[in-house]
Amino acid sequence: MSDAIQTNVFIKDQDIAWEVVGQGVKRKVMAYNQDLMMVKVAFETGGVGALHHHYHTQISYVESGAFEITIADEKQVLKKGDVYFIPPDVVHGALCLEEGVLVDVFNPLREDFIK
Repeated sequence: MSDAIQTNVFIKDQDIAWEVVGQGVKRKVMAYNQDLMMVKVAFETGGVGALHHHYHTQISYVESGAFEITIADEKQVLKKGDVYFIPPDVVHGALCLEEGVLVDVFNPLREDFIK
């Protein structure tokens, strides 16, 4: 693993640029160290977080909007204030039903998100 570490302890949303990661989907890596990472992901209605898996544990908070979340073979619609938990290596994805933002937390950090 790399020695990736964030040195700022106070992070202001306005200081971080959005990175377009797909049609109708953009993200901001908010904070991280080797063990933990927080990422905001903004979706336009109809935006898709394609089915995928990774070795990281992930917890996601629905900051706003509505999403159809798929985890393994189960789907549920989640809205503002809801949370979902994804164990390592479980296939998951998201379909945005109403424009919104997910806040993803990963353990360990997603090195592939760091430039």
